[in-house]
Amino acid sequence: MRMLLVEDDKDLVTTLRPSLERAGYAVDVVGNGVDAEFLGSESLYDVIVLDLGLPDRGGLEVLASWRAQGFTMPVIILTARDSWNERVEGFKTGADDYLGKPFHVQELLARLNAVLQRTHRAAPSELLRKNGLTLDCSNQTLTTGGGLSHSLTGVEFRLMRYFMLHPGKILSKSVLTEHVYDFDSDKDSNVIEVYINRLRHLIGKDKIETRRGQGYLFKGE
Repeated sequence: MRMLLVEDDKDLVTTLRPSLERAGYAVDVVGNGVDAEFLGSESLYDVIVLDLGLPDRGGLEVLASWRAQGFTMPVIILTARDSWNERVEGFKTGADDYLGKPFHVQELLARLNAVLQRTHRAAPSELLRKNGLTLDCSNQTLTTGGGLSHSLTGVEFRLMRYFMLHPGKILSKSVLTEHVYDFDSDKDSNVIEVYINRLRHLIGKDKIETRRGQGYLFKGE
């Protein structure tokens, strides 16, 4: 899943980004409100973590702009200010969740997981279950038929999670590439085929269909 982390505290970014990446997110970072508003409007992100106290343009103004343009990606607000009226204003503006600083990374990860699954109409859980498969988001393992458990690489995990959150939907190679890699990665859409073949080897070829000229479809049933 691709994430935009909007935070101007470089020390926090240095601590937070590796933890988010280990948890299976492809993370892009921006440190001011103007750039954040532009990037969020590119419709690339599955979730955004947004600090309120940003230079150039405040976080609430950025969020209001996204919602006014019709962008519905889930947004979790971070702030060092913890007044109840600010939280209310954040939710009214369109925030999906709210986390005060300082916070534990594990709490942010739990909130991210819950928000993403609610967005995709699934009950919040560390486990995703579709078509006889169980994806453990905490340990990045995939359990297949017969109870066999497989450890996944970072890209395999992000790809499998994206498929399982979008069952029955045709996903092009370009869409998959945009959602499993960050800006700094070498995005070769042909490599996606390699990872899909690896996943098919684990789960069975019939669960991920190739739609010629369109992309791939994960069977959720």
